[in-house]
Amino acid sequence: MIYLASIIFGFSFMQLLVAFANLLFRQSLGRSKHGFSGLVSVLIPARNEEKNIGNLLSDLLSQNYRQIEILVFNDLSTDNTAGIVSSFSNRDSRVRLINSVDLPEGWLGKNFACDTLSKEAKGDYFLFLDADVRVNNDLIGNTCSLAQKHKLGLLSIFPQQIMRTLGEKISVPNMNYILLSLLPLILVRKSGFSSLAAANGQCMLFNASKYRETKPHERMKANKVEDISIARYFKQNAIPVACLAGDKTISCRMYESLDEAIHGFSKNVINFFGDSFVLAILFWLVTTFGFILILFALPASFLLAYVGIILLTRILISIVSNQSITMNLIFLIPQQLTLGLFVYKAIVNNLKKEYQWKGRSIS
Repeated sequence: MIYLASIIFGFSFMQLLVAFANLLFRQSLGRSKHGFSGLVSVLIPARNEEKNIGNLLSDLLSQNYRQIEILVFNDLSTDNTAGIVSSFSNRDSRVRLINSVDLPEGWLGKNFACDTLSKEAKGDYFLFLDADVRVNNDLIGNTCSLAQKHKLGLLSIFPQQIMRTLGEKISVPNMNYILLSLLPLILVRKSGFSSLAAANGQCMLFNASKYRETKPHERMKANKVEDISIARYFKQNAIPVACLAGDKTISCRMYESLDEAIHGFSKNVINFFGDSFVLAILFWLVTTFGFILILFALPASFLLAYVGIILLTRILISIVSNQSITMNLIFLIPQQLTLGLFVYKAIVNNLKKEYQWKGRSIS
């Protein structure tokens, strides 16, 4: 029992060190001094996004970097997504609407949308954005400059998360908690190990020549966590990758309720643990109930140190993520319980061999 308690204490200290490394070696877009000139293709898959697509298109048309084309793939939407995009394309020739006819067998919807968009794009860089993100005026110029500076094949950003409801506040921060307590993001770029890879499909910038050469969305056409899989594939093939978190240049409100968050995160939470359900369950058990073993097996001073480590880890991750420190400390326990629900729902989905997203099965 003492041995297990010592392992749990050591693991929590390791999480603290990783969180500190993410703060110490924090990467941000900033204003790159490396100029970029060339066409950028902004590629947006959209399915029933009438609430969001107009905001994103307005953001993109206000970019300081003007050499862009904006292609939106209307993925059989049943709302007014297509009409909104058409109104923008009538006002600005840089915007173009591509309507889907059908989803081919063997493809997931978003992967097919991204692949189709890439075949229509003419840019030197492909910037894939989800329709629900918001971007500031410097996103395109700064991402392309950073990608050019480090000769990246892929640059991905975890946006700053907008959270308004209680359900969002006790669920959404778990994504960054897992990521930033287990992986020093600087190693995504500096290390050659494919296991040290991360990416977020909400914002992925590809060197177009590397994309055309590898055809990653076609390669991952049936993969429901294609973003991380693409990053791993690129690293396996010695294509440089970088990943940033919490950059204020881009923001997103991923979900509007707890149910949406549980449904959404259960799709990819296991992938953070190398597709291992066992590791995901162990991570949740250790980070949620580890204090019990420490309480009964180690001196009281270790419990106090353990609590201090947990709180400091959350503070560091909140800073790196540009999230409220106070909020994440207040909701620490509910967030842990919600993380358990993510894992449980992922296990249930796996046993049933079914998963629904935006009205489609993505099993």
